[in-house]
Amino acid sequence: MMKKLQILVLITLSTLFLLSGCKKTEESPDIALQPITTSTPSPVENTDAETETETQTPEPAADDTPPAAGMVKSRITNEWVPEKIANRRPVAIMIPNTKTASQYGLSTADVLYECNVESGITRLMGIWENWDDLDKVGNVRSSRDYFLYWSFEWDAFHVHYGGPFYMDDLLARKDTDHINLNIDISKTYHFRDIAKNDFDNAFTDSALIKKYIEDRNYSLTYRADYSDERHFLFAPNSDPNTLAQYENSIAAAMVDMSIAYPLTNCYFQYNEETGLYDRYQHLSGEREGPHMDLATNTPLAFKNLLIQNTYYEIRDEKGYLSFQCHDTTRDGWFFTNGRGIHVNWEKTSDYSSTRYYDDDGNEIQFNTGKTMICILEDGDSFQVNGKAVVNP
Repeated sequence: MMKKLQILVLITLSTLFLLSGCKKTEESPDIALQPITTSTPSPVENTDAETETETQTPEPAADDTPPAAGMVKSRITNEWVPEKIANRRPVAIMIPNTKTASQYGLSTADVLYECNVESGITRLMGIWENWDDLDKVGNVRSSRDYFLYWSFEWDAFHVHYGGPFYMDDLLARKDTDHINLNIDISKTYHFRDIAKNDFDNAFTDSALIKKYIEDRNYSLTYRADYSDERHFLFAPNSDPNTLAQYENSIAAAMVDMSIAYPLTNCYFQYNEETGLYDRYQHLSGEREGPHMDLATNTPLAFKNLLIQNTYYEIRDEKGYLSFQCHDTTRDGWFFTNGRGIHVNWEKTSDYSSTRYYDDDGNEIQFNTGKTMICILEDGDSFQVNGKAVVNP
């Protein structure tokens, strides 16, 4: 009997021991999960976090705040312009750059191209986004096919006074909206006015340009396949591009183009007071001083200066030139705020924008304002601060 009682006691104690062990096993997961449960934010804490994030959201930069209703950023200069101006196609006007040229309105162009033509002279093409107030612009001279391609990338109305037969195929295209004053025998769209001579004296104005556009039923809005929402990439005004971030940038107080443009002999002097590059030229060796707009007696000045090396060929015995404007990647230089860097440029199609990249492959940032683009024949050179520029 005693033995049976001992066995029963042992069984009871074993059972209690097992039950106690099971209880500890069930409690262990709860203890392990406790820190995770404690660290999970409550709904109230999560709401407070969201509120704090909203409070810390920075105010929009002054660059992004329109100064008035209906104003938007220009794709050409990054300045504030009326929306109707920004949504309207610009004009590209061909202007000679010789001693006999009478240059009116050039200082109001947003972008100015310069490139060699035959006989060692250069020709200019200005891009105007706001062309409503051109009372007298010109004198207008003939174009070349490569200027047309640069005009295409702005989807601009190309204003010219004829040109060589090398342009014929481009001018015949349905997507080439051009204003040819050479066929304007009745002078409906241009006028002759006081100039340096009786040859370089063809001018036009805003009203006549608009009349030509209306008479040809050209569209004022950008074409549907003009896909570029912007052209240049601009730095914010609150954080301008000084080029100081580039270890290999060079000081550039003076950029001299006289080697590449021997008849124009132009150069650019950095003006520390205005932060612009003032343009000078010595036509045919004669000192002319600042390059002046005769309409306003204003010197030409630019915030951004591009030197664009370009493949070229001489077409015939008359010296007509051909430049490869797209389907290529080549190099050049970019100057702004008194410094310069080596860049590479690319244009992939007729209407695509020319893009400019630093040597690391990053698209460069332009500063707000006007831009000068000097097209150089491959192999030509220029000087910075009196020294020849050597590409990296």
